[in-house]
Amino acid sequence: MSVQDWFTNNKDIEGVLLDISGVLYNSDSSGGKAIPGSVQSVKRLKESKFKVRFCTNESQHIRAHLVTRLQKLGFSIEVNEIFSPAPAACQLLQDRGLTPHFLVDDNILPEFAVFNQPTNKPKDCVVIGDAIDKFTYRSLNDAFRVLIKSPQPQLISLGIGKYYKEADDLLLDVGPFTKALEYAASCTAEVVGKPSPTFFQSALKDMGVHPSKAIMVGDDIVNDIGGAQKCGMRGIQVKTGKFRPSDENHPEVTANCYVDNLAEAVDHLLSTTS
Repeated sequence: MSVQDWFTNNKDIEGVLLDISGVLYNSDSSGGKAIPGSVQSVKRLKESKFKVRFCTNESQHIRAHLVTRLQKLGFSIEVNEIFSPAPAACQLLQDRGLTPHFLVDDNILPEFAVFNQPTNKPKDCVVIGDAIDKFTYRSLNDAFRVLIKSPQPQLISLGIGKYYKEADDLLLDVGPFTKALEYAASCTAEVVGKPSPTFFQSALKDMGVHPSKAIMVGDDIVNDIGGAQKCGMRGIQVKTGKFRPSDENHPEVTANCYVDNLAEAVDHLLSTTS
């Protein structure tokens, strides 16, 4: 089935969830570069009848920082339109009355400011994110000790991605480090972020759209596409960002549709539903 035919046969879409890195822009040390056509595509979507939200596993920066970066690139995006793991994890920690040990990048700590107050309570869980250079033997061992001392170790991971793309390089994401702690402490991480169905559902609830009426556009075949499909959505994979040709023959996940980039997806979406 052609891309055009797929969109023609799927005219019931009401909500669109967009990944950010690899779909809207490619990150690099300079702040990143918008993927050609993506700025205008987001503008067109937001001016259409569709409800739009942005779902990211970004765990290096707070949402406000990400919005500032995106706005500098020309995107019209507000903080309340972005769903990221850290705020969701913070709410989970508060709901459960946990005292966390953080293995995250310092830039994301403001999202957990509520835990800044001194306490005599022992740490009873570990929150792990993409800590970049803070991933050292010592930092991982400190997190391991918190887990191994607990009769019921709780490991909360801000995503489970294997790798991501920055400039022209692929870099290890939080997933491999999460798996190391799972193995060492004989526990299973609770993932807050994609591909968790709860994470997707929070964005869908905010839009007021049923999963069967929504699509997820992403560059990660497992976390974006597979996660969306398990939630009841349809998944469209772009061939930008971390996409690799082998993704089209993934042994576990097949996207509902493959497009070259976000601009192509939006062109088809708007032309078949106008």
